[in-house]
Amino acid sequence: MKVKQFEYKPLAHYSYAIVSNGKMAVIDPERNPLKYYSYAKEHNAVIVAVIQTHPHADFVSSHFQIHQETGATIYNSKLLGADYPHLTFDDGDEITLGDTLLKAINTPGHSPDSITIVATENSEVALFTGDTLFIGDVGRPDLREKAGNMSAKRQQLAEMMFHTIQHKFSDLPDSALIYPAHGAGSLCGKNLSSDNSSTLGQERKFNWAFKETSKEKFVNTLLDSQPFIPSYFGYNVAINKAGAENIRIAKAAVHFSMNAIEKAMVVDVRSEENFKRGHLKGSINIQATSENSKFETWLGAIIKPEESFSLVIEHPADLEVMLERVAKIGYEKQLKSIITLVNENLVKSEKLNLNDFEQHPENYTIVDIRSESEINEGKFFESSLAQPLNELRDTVKNIPIHKPIVVHCAGGYRSAAGSSIIERVVKNQKVYDLSDHIHDFKS
Repeated sequence: MKVKQFEYKPLAHYSYAIVSNGKMAVIDPERNPLKYYSYAKEHNAVIVAVIQTHPHADFVSSHFQIHQETGATIYNSKLLGADYPHLTFDDGDEITLGDTLLKAINTPGHSPDSITIVATENSEVALFTGDTLFIGDVGRPDLREKAGNMSAKRQQLAEMMFHTIQHKFSDLPDSALIYPAHGAGSLCGKNLSSDNSSTLGQERKFNWAFKETSKEKFVNTLLDSQPFIPSYFGYNVAINKAGAENIRIAKAAVHFSMNAIEKAMVVDVRSEENFKRGHLKGSINIQATSENSKFETWLGAIIKPEESFSLVIEHPADLEVMLERVAKIGYEKQLKSIITLVNENLVKSEKLNLNDFEQHPENYTIVDIRSESEINEGKFFESSLAQPLNELRDTVKNIPIHKPIVVHCAGGYRSAAGSSIIERVVKNQKVYDLSDHIHDFKS
């Protein structure tokens, strides 16, 4: 049994290929399946199975495309309610993959339809735990809530997670390798380790969820201080239940222009420096200047599912990369065009006088756009107003405008987006981005 882990850093997502005796299974694949095809080719293997541990909320999966292009069978829990062709894979079900035996364990908690895959060959055991068991943590139980009594639903899933951790892994050896679907930086949990794998024995020793405790204390710990939920999460669950469109077809429908001036919502992915030197009026700066930047998360948090928008890129050479990144979260259908800018009708952002701000912070309205859990850990400025970035488009109207506005986050990346959101709404006041100068004000 050969296991290959694939990582997509902006979403802290891990997907997997298992190869045994010329057969290959793909687990929790990301939107573009080409890397899995290449791996199969390298190892002279045939992809015969693609397995979903659950319908993911934070990315769009290529399971349906892999099925269409390779003929591989899709497996997932019967509880998922999938609309695509599949075979159910639940407690007691098995798949023979070359010399490897794959078994399913129903492990609800993060979602009611979560499964863990137990792969065994000779004495080697590997667990593909999806969003149930992470390294150092377990999956959050509040992503599948809809209308109704929301607290009861998250409470119910948290109690399911307690039962899962207490009982579902009991018969498995300490030596079993743990391969989760996410690592540190994912919003699918709150305290994920930066380690990309572990053993069940290590988790039993060091993961808080395995500590002896009451169900009540476990549930309270799990529900406390979970991170915010981006707007797109429920949308991606629905796409993954239905099966996403082939990514090549989806990307081909997006229009590109060298000179267009868009009047709709515009997302500018250039660096904050270039954005501030000149941008389309009303555009929002969500930077994608690094392959590791959290562009997808913040695009899906700020722009609502099915809300039309256009993208400003620095250079035509960035086109394919940005199309791919937008498609990671299924937003390509609402992406109306990708454009580059001409140096006409552009506006500049005001530059903050740092000395004046440091000497007279009382002369400014300071807006803290960090998350609620970050703000609860302490403020950088006593007088700052808490306006989390994921809510800012809705709450910007509550910001006083009798003073110049200074926007900050924890490191500078998010404040570029936050200041541009406020700037597009506030017409008669100056808006400044503290950017990475925030480090000068941390105690």
